[in-house]
This record gives sequence, C-alpha cells and structure tokens, in this order.
Amino acid sequence: MPGIAANLQAVRARISAAEREAGRKPGEVSLLAVSKMWPIADVRAAVAAGQRAFGENYLQEGIDKLGALADLVGLEWHFIGPVQSNKTRLIAQHFQWVHAIDRLKIAQRLAEQRDVHLPPLQVCLQVNVSGEASKSGIMPSALHELVSSVAVLPRLKLRGLMCIPEPTADQTLLRSRFRLLRELRDSAICQTGVDMDTLSMGMSNDFDV
Repeated sequence: MPGIAANLQAVRARISAAEREAGRKPGEVSLLAVSKMWPIADVRAAVAAGQRAFGENYLQEGIDKLGALADLVGLEWHFIGPVQSNKTRLIAQHFQWVHAIDRLKIAQRLAEQRDVHLPPLQVCLQVNVSGEASKSGIMPSALHELVSSVAVLPRLKLRGLMCIPEPTADQTLLRSRFRLLRELRDSAICQTGVDMDTLSMGMSNDFDV
C-alpha cells in the first residue's frame, strides 16, 4: 500500500479505536488532513485514498493548491491559521471553512466579503483554553457575547468552537483542556440558543485524547 494511503488507514484506525473507547458512534469524528507544505501529488494521493477535507494555513499556498486541484470534485477546504484583516477577502472567496476566528471584526469582514452566490462560510471560534497570554483565541469569559454576535451575521454559519492547547505530555491536563472546550460549547448553546455541532481540536500527537 502506498505510504500516504497506509498512513491514512493507520490514522483512521486510531480514530475508530478512540471512538470505541469513548463510547461514541462510529464515524462521529471527522479527520481534517493538514495539507500545508505538502505537494500537489501527495494531496491527490490522499484524495485517491478517500480523504476529502483538507486544512491550509498559508493563504497563497492554499489558494494555489485549490486551483491546481480544481479538477477534483467534492473536496472541502478549511483555512486553519490565524486570520488577519488584510486576508479576509481571499479567505472568504476561496475556502468553505474557517477555524480560528477570535474577533468580531474578523467575522464581520468575512461576512461582508463572502459572495452571496456561494454557500455560507462555515466558521469556528477559537478559544484560549490554556489561559496563556501568548496564545490566540478569545477568553472563555467573553465567549457568549462573541457567539451571539457572530451567529447573526449574514453569509456565515457558526458551527462550533476550536482550540489549540499548550503542548504537553500530560494527558490529564490535555483532557481537561479539551473537556473545557466541550463544556464551553454546551454552555454557549444553553445561554445563547445558538446550535453548534462542531468541536475542532486535536492534532497529530493528541487527537486520540
């Protein structure tokens, strides 16, 4: 089996094992393959192995990749990096998902610049679950207000929350960070009435947790 297909199979097996251990339904967890800095041929190989959702956080590289792979149908492109004000127009024009919104200004610009003929842009709000000043993301105490404000913007669909905890080998600490994001999502739903179905979290070294 080619390397990329074998790697995908191994990751999917880990996801299935984690779902079983947690008592979750098979297929409840989605895999977002981060394709930044990977060549076009490798992305094509991943598509051939059944992968459809890809994440990019270097804007121009991502746009170039979308163009080079325009012949492939059914792909889902996620912008996963920090969103700067001067990049919102291109992100709104080219991507289907944005994972790291932490300011109302950015959400407003994306909404204004999303083509009315395109489906709504699917977005997640980034939360600073570690409480570190150097980390991106809104503080939990300000989340409900941001959820309420973003949820009413046109041409956006608020899908959920996203986090990147501090790197650590302490699985108990990691679990507490991920649990906090889920609790914040549930609390925001109760307090604002905004239905959110997505938690964007977990990377190569910690997605099992």
